[in-house]
Amino acid sequence: MTPAEYVQLKAFARQDGALLALLWAAAFMLYIIGVSNQMLGLAAMLLMVYTPFFVGERLGKFRDNGREGLISFRRGYAYTIFVFFYGGVLFAIAQYLYFAFMDNGFLLSQFSRMVSTDEARQMLEQYGMTKMVEESLQEMASIRPIDYALNMLTVNISLGFILGVPISLVMQRSKVVNSEQ
Repeated sequence: MTPAEYVQLKAFARQDGALLALLWAAAFMLYIIGVSNQMLGLAAMLLMVYTPFFVGERLGKFRDNGREGLISFRRGYAYTIFVFFYGGVLFAIAQYLYFAFMDNGFLLSQFSRMVSTDEARQMLEQYGMTKMVEESLQEMASIRPIDYALNMLTVNISLGFILGVPISLVMQRSKVVNSEQ
């Protein structure tokens, strides 16, 4: 890969990483609202499941527009890792800002409210999980916003390395497909 091709790859990956961060931010927002509304929680999960398909779509656009229809597995894999990295960094910043300045304990209070219902308490007692859930809630209360953000950044970058393999395998192309046939 020449230096100009590397610059091109990173430029496309930055743009698509920003779009991925927007997708994740929308899913996160729906998740936060979805704690009290199951349909929005389901929509959040669907957006998260859409992530590899979205990145594959963007890789296809990079291949067809930036690489004239050809892309190797290695270049596609590098692109995918960069997209997840840039998207992860931007999403981590958004998540930090949310937990540091907007949440004010909302998510934790919603979880506490869920486990304090009669049905939840009975179920937790039946499975012997009451103490574990209480300890988990205390642990969540002590976690700093930067810790949440860094944890998600690590998860998202790791996802890039893992999901990059099948995405790049599916999207690689060594011959230009003739669209006139």
